[in-house]
Amino acid sequence: MMGAVPLYDLSPTVRLAVMALLIASGPLLLVYLRTRRTAPLERVHALAVVTLFLTFDLVLFGAFTRLTDSGLGCPDWPGCYGSASPLGASEAIAAAQHAMPTGPVTQGKAWVEMVHRYLAMAVGVLIIVLTMVAWLGQRQPGRRLTSRTLWAAATLIWVCVQGLFGALTVTMKLFPAIVTLHLLGGYVLLAMLTVQVVQLQRQRTGASADIALPSAVRFWISAALAMLFVQSASGAWVSTNYAVLACSDFPTCQSSWWPAMNFQQALEFWRPLGMTRAGEHISFEALTAIHFVHRMLAMITLALLGSLAARLWGYSTLHRPARWLAALLVLQAATGISNVVFDWPLVAAVIHTGGAGALVVVLVHMLAATYSQTASQRALAFASRLTQ
Repeated sequence: MMGAVPLYDLSPTVRLAVMALLIASGPLLLVYLRTRRTAPLERVHALAVVTLFLTFDLVLFGAFTRLTDSGLGCPDWPGCYGSASPLGASEAIAAAQHAMPTGPVTQGKAWVEMVHRYLAMAVGVLIIVLTMVAWLGQRQPGRRLTSRTLWAAATLIWVCVQGLFGALTVTMKLFPAIVTLHLLGGYVLLAMLTVQVVQLQRQRTGASADIALPSAVRFWISAALAMLFVQSASGAWVSTNYAVLACSDFPTCQSSWWPAMNFQQALEFWRPLGMTRAGEHISFEALTAIHFVHRMLAMITLALLGSLAARLWGYSTLHRPARWLAALLVLQAATGISNVVFDWPLVAAVIHTGGAGALVVVLVHMLAATYSQTASQRALAFASRLTQ
């Protein structure tokens, strides 16, 4: 039944666009009502914060969609069996469920999948509005493009790329590499919106300078962010290959410190779900290797980010992000272990994905709100304060 469904059916596109506008009008109206008596920059900053918050919610709901096996609840794109909602596709969904009672298509899964798409389209509308506002501020002839305008344009382009990944996730039947890239793309979107929020905050308050940090510390933050993305990619690879339960004990795996593993199959990235590149079923040893690599990288990531949080505590202006960083690391460790020992509980798995997104926001915010200062520059600044 699913094989007879066209992968792409653009007939509900207009209705979906109208629905996205209606959903996005809620946050837009809320921002306007809350900031109508403030300066325009206050309003744009509030909209950027709301967009960042809803994008974080979108990442969480994407994890919920994946973890409830709802990614193919509607096997075509952008609608559901050519309809704008599961209501119009109820007969087709019922027929698919009757043909495959244990298959991926049910009414509940179809709604989960479509709500995820509705939220994604609404976030896209909000990002379009942010981009339009940024570009309208550049109307003066000959005026150079500001950093915020460029970031807004890049964010709009990236959300379109994310839409493409979302479509491929469905049409390529949960291809692990595509699903992994889709999740990482969500984290990139969070990072880009965080930069815009910091830029707007700086303009809103009229701050002339950010927080000065030694070049080595900023490099440390950048390295931690890079390691976090590697670890997130590893975690996404575990989730998309359903390798979480390959190890059901902790700290050992299958009661061994080094279980039987097949790294060759584990590192085959471009292959269908559950299969090897040669068309064979992926081995349990490969799933074990996928899980075990994630554990090893987790220890490195925890050590790097934990030491960074301790280092940042020495700066009075960074106590809050240091606390957030430490708290999120504890949360990630707790939810990661509970995924193993408590048989992959849904709440813990969703929170684990959200915790990684929150860590991205914290680290990117610190990079965007600080600047590098060499030892000589710090000495000059200190001497200047003494003479004032």
